[in-house]
Amino acid sequence: SNYSAAKAGVSAMTVLWAQELAQHGIRVAAIAPGFTATEMVVSLRDDIKENFIKSIPLRRFAEPSEMSDGALFILKNDYYSGRVLEIDGGVRI
Repeated sequence: SNYSAAKAGVSAMTVLWAQELAQHGIRVAAIAPGFTATEMVVSLRDDIKENFIKSIPLRRFAEPSEMSDGALFILKNDYYSGRVLEIDGGVRI
């Protein structure tokens, strides 16, 4: 799908840019968010939300603050680079 191709592209660019920019002291990282309780997700029909939740091992949507916690982790860790932080409730397990 277009979504999968774009996601793979972001992952590849993250690694490539991290390699190229490290010599300049620039770190590159990305976040791959799972389903998050945003207005768009919360407004879905209940049956659709239930199906999504069944696919998440932690059985809930992420809170927006959990995404910002991930961003803070990346920002505070000067040795984190070239990685995509997956915050998805264990979907990739």
